[in-house]
Amino acid sequence: MKKVDHIGIAVRDINSVLPYYTETLGCPLLKIEEVASENLRVAFIDAGNIKLELLEPLNEESAVYKFLEKRGEGIHHIAFGVEGIEARMAELREKGVQLLNEEPKQGAGGALVAFLHPKSSNGVLYELCEKQ
Repeated sequence: MKKVDHIGIAVRDINSVLPYYTETLGCPLLKIEEVASENLRVAFIDAGNIKLELLEPLNEESAVYKFLEKRGEGIHHIAFGVEGIEARMAELREKGVQLLNEEPKQGAGGALVAFLHPKSSNGVLYELCEKQ
């Protein structure tokens, strides 16, 4: 793992919470984009030495929608920046870590991503994130 790349925060409505991050906390908004493959709208916030990703589900098919229904708004995942994501995934599998995807998939910001199952990570959803 190179570093913590970002922290994903599940929200019901980006527009309603964005002023807290940009005005109250004074963190700049970097961009907002949709990730169609995950049924998400994502806002990237610059929090200094780390980014925050606000995750808004676009529909009920989104895993974030299901997360919000079960747990409410809050921290969704912690993402580690990695190089060679496929090799890192294979190494983790060899160590008995269960992954949520067999292959890396396209994530926000053009990154390749893969998730570690919380059952293998003491209840925490971790993401591996390789920037292109």
